[in-house]
Amino acid sequence: MSRYLSTSPYQLGNASVRRVMLLALAGLLPGITAYVWVFSPIILVQIAIASAFSLLGEALMLKVRGKPLSLFLGDGSALVTAWLIALALPPLAPWWLVAVAALFAIVIAKQLYGGLGQNPFNPAMIAFAACIVSFPALMSMWPSVTLKLSFIDQVQVVFGLMPHVDAMNGATPLDSLKTSLKLNEGGVNVPSLLATQEVFGYFAGRGWEWVTAGYLLGGLWLWWRDIIRWQAPLAFLAGLVAISGAFWLWQPAQYASPLFHLFSGGSLLCAFFIVTDPVSGATTPRGQLIFGFSAGILAYLIRVFGGYPDGVAFAVLLLNICAPLIDRYTQPRIFGLKGTR
Repeated sequence: MSRYLSTSPYQLGNASVRRVMLLALAGLLPGITAYVWVFSPIILVQIAIASAFSLLGEALMLKVRGKPLSLFLGDGSALVTAWLIALALPPLAPWWLVAVAALFAIVIAKQLYGGLGQNPFNPAMIAFAACIVSFPALMSMWPSVTLKLSFIDQVQVVFGLMPHVDAMNGATPLDSLKTSLKLNEGGVNVPSLLATQEVFGYFAGRGWEWVTAGYLLGGLWLWWRDIIRWQAPLAFLAGLVAISGAFWLWQPAQYASPLFHLFSGGSLLCAFFIVTDPVSGATTPRGQLIFGFSAGILAYLIRVFGGYPDGVAFAVLLLNICAPLIDRYTQPRIFGLKGTR
């Protein structure tokens, strides 16, 4: 937030939590717009469900803790968490799964630690991790590119009013690529898969290229507005590109290009809206570089060699554990004293 304290006598500008959170929500709008345009407005229903249960969980916990509702409920932080959860979960996930994720994020990962500013883990990512571990089958309910359901039918699927649809269980581009390579070792390569399978577009997942481009646009706007710093996003992307580029140059037939990994999964959403979390992430400039770069490396290793289709959430959570240590050893030197503290 350097713009708010740019000149002496350093009068504090309009840097309230509410304003920052509202701008973060605005930064998500290009990605959400692309999501609606490419896939379906059902994502708006999931955002509404997540928002309602996040605000409900926040209100109940604030009431139990004796905190003023108007002050903390209106800061917008619960809505940011809710929107990230809705965007991270499958768009056709049952409504109660989205509700459980939202309540887990707010009640367990945020309020039980003391509320905003006290939580050591990113609430949205820990909710996603809990859901994918507890409900792996439901977390795979991504719509396949061949699925043609009307918006009304999709709403009925979300609320359990329509029977199971087999075509609903489409793999994500990351999962599809990894599964195909694993089942056809030596008989297939990445370029042929990207060219022949319907789930892939020009250089990443079909349709998802536009959604992730929306996240990129919104993230760059947040950086331009000085809401986020450049260190963590750039370092995350650099780490992801460095390791994916190394494997791609080594064996291009078995490993996808850096461009594929940048525009697949939650890479760009993570770079601009998750690793930039000032509460659960590193806070020093050098610390943010280490935090972001390490998260990018871990995300690639988990998504390519691990058991989950995308490693963003687990990479962020592992680095959340390391954030206090990173901050401790990257503190700027105190003027007038030798060494660092």
